[in-house]
Amino acid sequence: IRQHREIHVVMGNEACDLDSTVSALALAYFLAQSSPAPKAAFVPLLNIPRADFALRTETTFLLRDRGIPAASLVFRDEIDLRGLHHAGLLSLTLVDHHVLPGADAALEEAVVEVLDHRPLERDRGPPCQVTVEQVGSCATLVTERILQGPPGVLDGTTAALLHGTILLDCINLSPAAGKATPRDVACVSLLEERFPELPARDAVFGALQAAKFDVTGLTTEQMLRKDLKVISSDEVVVAISGIFEDLETFLLRPGLLQDLEAFCQGRGYAGLVAMTVSFNECHEPTRKLAVYSQQEPLRGTLCRALEEATTPSLLLQLLPSPWASVATYAQGNTVATRKKVLPILRAAL
Repeated sequence: IRQHREIHVVMGNEACDLDSTVSALALAYFLAQSSPAPKAAFVPLLNIPRADFALRTETTFLLRDRGIPAASLVFRDEIDLRGLHHAGLLSLTLVDHHVLPGADAALEEAVVEVLDHRPLERDRGPPCQVTVEQVGSCATLVTERILQGPPGVLDGTTAALLHGTILLDCINLSPAAGKATPRDVACVSLLEERFPELPARDAVFGALQAAKFDVTGLTTEQMLRKDLKVISSDEVVVAISGIFEDLETFLLRPGLLQDLEAFCQGRGYAGLVAMTVSFNECHEPTRKLAVYSQQEPLRGTLCRALEEATTPSLLLQLLPSPWASVATYAQGNTVATRKKVLPILRAAL
């Protein structure tokens, strides 16, 4: 700000999963390499505090594996986006999301481009460039963008990051998981064609999946924060946590109800939806849901919305719950990921 230097930030969403992180890193690198005489410095931003980075186990694993030190990354608590914007120095590209959370609403006018793969929830007029395509991984859209750019920009490190991310996001391109689209498959094949030294798909996916589901030693609070999204209305804020173990195992954690209560109270959440996922040997997912709130009317509203949803139908089956404040379900529609469930919950609020 003191030097009046323009900054172009490429920022993923606040869950800061592997897709958000790699999409931000790869796109910022591409823009820095391919923009003619850029006025701005391109900065990929991980949209979490640095202290939370250790919880993103698959991301720390892949970056370490590819020789990218955590010291070279920029985190949300290390940059003053509002100050930059206020000084008229900020351009913002959003990857892996296209709606800023309420707390960041002041930054909306700095957004110059959006690259996302979830259903469009709001229109943006020009001059903002919008690419919203329903593919399995946002990294697929970044890969396509880089491959359409000047030759020679894509290097082995970036290719390996994108390749691993698409494979993890699309469950190793497994048709049973229902996440991969033909474009995801095509991008993985193109990356392998250009960089034949990339490790085999099964090895990449297996290592990343093991890292992602390694919750050894994490407290309940850390598990809830590991893959967290937040939605809000004027009255209430609700957390949606991706949990990487089976629901029954999660419910057996000692002191879980007190932990849920403390987590929500400490952060001002009126309720929490935990979406658990586990996989069998054939990469087929089992999905279950737990809806927690001490406020019965809110819990009822969220449960009804999930039970009655038609786009998509979640095919829920009520499971016995150990506590009155927690409703639990098996989810028959296993291809309905959190991306598909979030709009249902938003509409309910």
